[in-house]
Parts: sequence; C-alpha cells; structure tokens
Amino acid sequence: MRALGRWTMVALVINAVLGSAIFGLPGSIVKLVGAAAPLAYLLSAAAMLVFIAVFAELSSQFSEPGGPYLYAREAFGRFWGIEMGWFIWLVRLTAAAANANLFVIYLGEFWPAATSPLPRALVLAALLGGLMLVNYRGVSGAARLSNVFTAAKLLPLALLAVAGFALTPSAPVAPVPEPAGTKWLGAFLILLFTYGGFETALIPAGECRDARRDLPFALGVGLAVITAIYVLLQIVAMRAVPNLADSARPLADAARALIGPPGAAFIALGAMISTSGYLSAQLLAVPRLTMALAQRGDFPAPLGAVHPVHRTPHLSILAWGALACGLALYGSFTWNVALYGAARLLTYGLSCAALLKLRRARPDAPALRIPAGNALAVLGLVLCLLMAQAMELSHLWAIALVAAVAATNWFFVRRPGPGR
Repeated sequence: MRALGRWTMVALVINAVLGSAIFGLPGSIVKLVGAAAPLAYLLSAAAMLVFIAVFAELSSQFSEPGGPYLYAREAFGRFWGIEMGWFIWLVRLTAAAANANLFVIYLGEFWPAATSPLPRALVLAALLGGLMLVNYRGVSGAARLSNVFTAAKLLPLALLAVAGFALTPSAPVAPVPEPAGTKWLGAFLILLFTYGGFETALIPAGECRDARRDLPFALGVGLAVITAIYVLLQIVAMRAVPNLADSARPLADAARALIGPPGAAFIALGAMISTSGYLSAQLLAVPRLTMALAQRGDFPAPLGAVHPVHRTPHLSILAWGALACGLALYGSFTWNVALYGAARLLTYGLSCAALLKLRRARPDAPALRIPAGNALAVLGLVLCLLMAQAMELSHLWAIALVAAVAATNWFFVRRPGPGR
C-alpha cells in the first residue's frame, strides 16, 4: 500500500536536509561574501533546484536501494558505480567529521579548554568511540538513540529565529565588514553542506501515493522552507553579532546577545544534541550501506562481515568510525565542510551525466520526466565545473586519493561473478 502523501514527503525532505550545518556556517559565509550572505543562501538554493530535479527523475526509475551508486552503475558500468560508491562514502565521512568538530566547538561554550588540541582529540575519540560502541552492540539501541536526538534538533533553531526578529534591530548592530575579495564559488561549495541530504528523502519514493505529482511538490516546498529558515537565522546572526566573521559559535553568540548567557547555553546544547543525533544516524545507516555493497562484491569483502553475536556490520562500523575520527582530527569544521562540497560535486556531476545517458538508453522507462531535463542536467554539469574551481589543493589530493582507492577496488573485483 502506498501510504506516503505529499505533506509527509515534505516533512521527510525537511528532516533529511535541515541539520546542524546552520549552527556553524553564518560566520564562514559572512567571511566569504560579507553583507551578501543571505543572497548566497538564495542563489545556492536556486542551484540546488537543478540537482533536485535531476535526482527526482533518476530516483523514479529505480525501485531498489542504492541511489547515486545505482544510477552511475546502470548508466556507465561497474567501474563508475564503484567510484560513485567510494565518493558517497567520502561525502558521509566528511559530513560526520564536520559535525564532530562542531560538537567540540559548541562544547567550548561550557568548557573553553575543549577546543585546545589534546582535549579536542580526547573529546572526538570519546564521542565517536561511544557511538561506535552503541552501534557495534546492536541496532535497536542505536535506533532508539537516533530517534531521541532527531526529536530535539529543531526546537532551538525555531526559537532563535522568532526571538531574533522580535528582539534585534532592523540593521546589523555594526557594519558587516566586506571581504577583501568576494569568494562566491567558495561560499557555494560550502553551502552544498547545508542543502545536502535531499536525496535521502527520495529513497522511499516507491511508497508515494502519486510520485509524479507529490515528489516535485515535496522537494520544492521542502527546499523553500529550509531556505527560509537558513536565511532568517543568517540575518538574525548578522543583526546580533558585531564580529560575526570571527565567531566560532555564531548562533550561540547571537543568542547571548539577545537573551544573555542562558540563551547561549541553550543554543550550544541544541547544537551538541543536533550534531550527536546526526552522528548517531550516520553510524546506524552508512555502515549498513557499505555492508550491502561489500556483500554485492563492489566493496572490499571484509566490510560485509556480520558479527556472530550482535548481528551488526562490526568491521564496517569500526572502519567508518575510525576514518571519520581521523578526518575530524586532521581538519577543522570548515575544511571538512569544503571537502564534503568537493565530493558532492563529483556525485552530483556524475548523476547529471547518468541522466543524459539513461534518457537515451531507456527512453520508454516508466519514470517522472522533468521538463527540459537534458538542459537541466547540462546546467548541473556546468555548475559543478564552476564550483570545482573553489577547491583547495588539499581537497584535490583527498579526491585523487579516494579515486585511486576506488580504482584499485574495481581492479580486484572486476572479474564478474554470480549476480554481478
């Protein structure tokens, strides 16, 4: 029975996208584009509409799980499917590393020493290690923990937005300093982090009552709601925090200016709950996707192992958690966000190319057909190439390393076996 209506799908889109990024990014965006920061969110949302349209059509062609990995594999073969699988893994790893760093940053509101090197390393190890242990021991406890975190993540954002417009003046408390040179492409690359995740909401598309009508509605309305929240919170932070570009905890500083120390503590606690919830959900979902790909023969076989007692993908959980912790220790919140954006560009670009190929290869497929779909896919490829110019050299090296690992993976599993 198809039980998901259009407003349920709207809620799924909002919940999949709206997370912890907004707690850390208002200062970074002001540093890049100055007073035009709210406009950067609007332009990024417009660009994201292109990718949303591409994914809406692609997802409507497949009933089995796999998302972008499946699109690339079907369109271009096993090599590109494996490459896509590894870059999806990198996207999830960098997102987790960024969230872990954000947890430490907001912990600094209560324990200032937490952001110094040794305490930071210990907190990151304890945070990710504890969540790994919960997931290692069984899925039921992990699912309950994820539900608790999800239920609590939206309240502080909504309260801050309402209080901010009620209590702040109509202009910033101090002029927003203009950057030496605006860096719009860098801002767009970072803002991919805030809008990423919408494809997760497309996974249950097969359960929609009317996918061709409800999916475009849900994606459009969901994106509009999310963009409104982001823009409102950015404006509130710019009005309330004079030195926003230098703020490590922009929303906590905004709440402190509006309500005082209790407000800052409330927002900091909300950020820590939100980041913990995100990490818990990722440790529940991603290792199981990795396990499925390994059992299918497209990822290294050990990652498909199941614990004999707990029945969890224990090696996949340990590998994913260890790599996420390593990236969190190596890079800052902003560095991991930018690497996330760079990896996203590759997954989005390859998905746009897959749409062009599948439209030619499967013209009669029973699927949602987006108007001007070919033109949108080409535009998506152009946007990816433009934003790729903002990548740092360290990000390029990381991308090249993951591509090489994926190619090596393909080399050792390339001989076809049963069901491949």
